[in-house]
Amino acid sequence: MSPDSLQQLLDREAIRDLIWRYCRAVDRRDFTALRELYHEDAMDEHGGMYHGPAAGFIDALPQIMGPMEVVWHMTGNMLIEVRGDEAEGEIYTWSYHRADLGEGPTDLVVGGRYLDRYRRVDDCWKFQHRKIVMDWNQIGVSRCDWDSALFQGTPVGRATAEDPGQDFFRWLGRKSVQ
Repeated sequence: MSPDSLQQLLDREAIRDLIWRYCRAVDRRDFTALRELYHEDAMDEHGGMYHGPAAGFIDALPQIMGPMEVVWHMTGNMLIEVRGDEAEGEIYTWSYHRADLGEGPTDLVVGGRYLDRYRRVDDCWKFQHRKIVMDWNQIGVSRCDWDSALFQGTPVGRATAEDPGQDFFRWLGRKSVQ
């Protein structure tokens, strides 16, 4: 394996880690950790929710996510092309949101893609531009059942300091909880 090939693998792995940390930060509402994933001059296009500087998107998230009891992101296929200190990625994503929009709990499931541009500065990859594309969605009355006997005794994830991962991890712990 050539040194260039090895560097490509290392760069792609660092970018995948960036993407996974984004999902975790959003889902746990760790806006401090989320801010660290973007360059200061980065842009974010989040459909009708937001379009502009990434810092503004992060500032708006507490309000955007206010009616959402659960936010959960998962990524799948990842095409990442690295050219020196810049890279592009098309990242398939599936997200679940349980929200009360005034008519009771609603499930919002979205399948789509992140169109990303990344930049490496001081050997650290961060988002330079992120744009979401929705490929499909399902919206309906929530079918989530927290009280089912099937799940008795199973810890429930939270976007607060009460999340079971908060005390479990030694190295993956959050820096802050909003």
